[in-house]
Amino acid sequence: KNDDQDSIISGVLRVIEKDSSSVVEWTQTPKEKSPRGLDHQNNYEAEWDMVNTVSFKKKPQSKWSFQFSLTDLKSIKQNKEGMGWSYLVFCLKDDVILPALHFHHGDSKLLIVSLEKYVVLCESPQDKRILLVNCQNKSLSQSFENLLDEPTYGLIQKLKKDPYTATMGGFSKVTNYIFDSLRGSDPSTQQRPPSEMADFLSDEEPGFEVITRVSIDLGKRPDIIRREPVSAEEWIKNMDSEGRILDADSIKQMIFKGGLCHALRKEVWKFLLGYFPWHSTREERTNLQKRKTDEYFKMKLQWKSVTDEQEKRNSRLRDYKSLIEKDVNRTDRTNKFYEGQDNPGLILLHDILMTYCMYDFDLGYVQGMSDLLSPVLYVMENEVDAFWCFVSYMDQMHENFEEQMQGMKTQLIQLSTLLRLLDSGFCSYLESQDSGYLYFCFRWLLIRFKREFSFQDILRLWEVMWTELPCQNFHLLICCAILESEKQQIMDKHYGFNEILKHINELSMKIDVEDILCKAEAISIQMMNCKELPQAVGEVLGMETSAVTTPDSDTGEDESVTVMSRSASTYQNLSMPVTAANGTRENAQQMAVTHSAQRLTPT
Repeated sequence: KNDDQDSIISGVLRVIEKDSSSVVEWTQTPKEKSPRGLDHQNNYEAEWDMVNTVSFKKKPQSKWSFQFSLTDLKSIKQNKEGMGWSYLVFCLKDDVILPALHFHHGDSKLLIVSLEKYVVLCESPQDKRILLVNCQNKSLSQSFENLLDEPTYGLIQKLKKDPYTATMGGFSKVTNYIFDSLRGSDPSTQQRPPSEMADFLSDEEPGFEVITRVSIDLGKRPDIIRREPVSAEEWIKNMDSEGRILDADSIKQMIFKGGLCHALRKEVWKFLLGYFPWHSTREERTNLQKRKTDEYFKMKLQWKSVTDEQEKRNSRLRDYKSLIEKDVNRTDRTNKFYEGQDNPGLILLHDILMTYCMYDFDLGYVQGMSDLLSPVLYVMENEVDAFWCFVSYMDQMHENFEEQMQGMKTQLIQLSTLLRLLDSGFCSYLESQDSGYLYFCFRWLLIRFKREFSFQDILRLWEVMWTELPCQNFHLLICCAILESEKQQIMDKHYGFNEILKHINELSMKIDVEDILCKAEAISIQMMNCKELPQAVGEVLGMETSAVTTPDSDTGEDESVTVMSRSASTYQNLSMPVTAANGTRENAQQMAVTHSAQRLTPT
């Protein structure tokens, strides 16, 4: 209301989706368009609307206009029942109370429903008119709870009977959560009106590309041959007398093509994860470990020295601790390294995760992170080295666990871009079954296939991906390879939403890692050799465009065309020892290393 007179200022309220957050904006209707009274509003614009946009033009702001991020919203106060019209009052976290917004056409409840796609709302115990905004990070943490604890068809049945309870339990909960986050409960709210579609398609937004061709010829897919794992002899030959790596690119290519023998992992993973610089000497690495050891135990002491009284007044630390204890007790317990009661490995797993909360208190602990640490600790057999390798791994994976889940959303969009180029027919089928958002791949991306492959296969898969060869986002091509392998069964048996979810979920521990690595590498070569590769795909793979001049065959004139080139180090097919042409090893020597839990001494 205007302070000078008892009149209502007409305006429009919008919920705007941006790249990293969602914003609520109220703008005053221009005076020349404002009606003099409510009785004259026969043709009126909706009092609020949903805007899906990457960027939008700024409009002249009146002194009454306001805008705030939903991450700053604390509560919403509603009108009393029985009033002639509804109103809402937004209260922000800094206790700023915005002017009351009156809805004379009954749209306030629809607005609340829309906001619930971005924040969790619940009634205040003291006043039912007040809706409190819960921290979505807590909701996100809960969405990772019991990840794949119940991989059976019974989960689907529970989902049908009681979606809320079922999604709090396992894989379906995670996929349902990201599904709602990406799409919303009503797809119609995500679509522009037909009258606006022409303008939308004509907009040339930077960073987007409209592909109108029906299909692109990717050419013949090459046969891939993998080699034996890198041996200790090969590793030592690539090191000078002071311990410097002579040719890091060559070593990475060898690891990409065959992985590492287990005896090398403890040393080489430190390089692959960035804990050790590739150009460092042996002495420099020893000094680095000493400094990092001191730094680690200083952080560990921070949470170790918290008294019970202090912990009572630190709810976030209590939540992190409770979540970590719950997760540690069910992480890889069938692995000998973590099995049994009072296992030193479990204590170290707990201590490293608690110390990470001190290292990055804003992120703290989100369920799923224990899955990323477990193989690293298993290989390192050392608390400090495992911690710093885990820190480096989390630097890569950080966005997966952030509150807005922007990293997950981006990867699902990029995966869709790649899959559409690879098989547009399969993409169309998935869309027809309400599965086009690929939300069933959520767990794959969240914890890098940790629950899909056996423990030993994960060690191989991760070290191959850490080489960052042969292109950016190789893990997305691994997703494509798995989906392509399952495409025939999904389409031939006419799987719907539930069946697709169930089928993908039950692939766990049944995927051949060498076969998938061969297929993913073949797809990468196929795409990188494609002469008509769409720019959007090139960007996902980390390729850059460069203008070259080629002679025109008809006129003899030069014609400027755009081609894709690798921006990363050139990927080469080196001549290496091989086993079978189909990518599987025959009589490959497996170097077994016995792990003694007694060697792990928690501090």
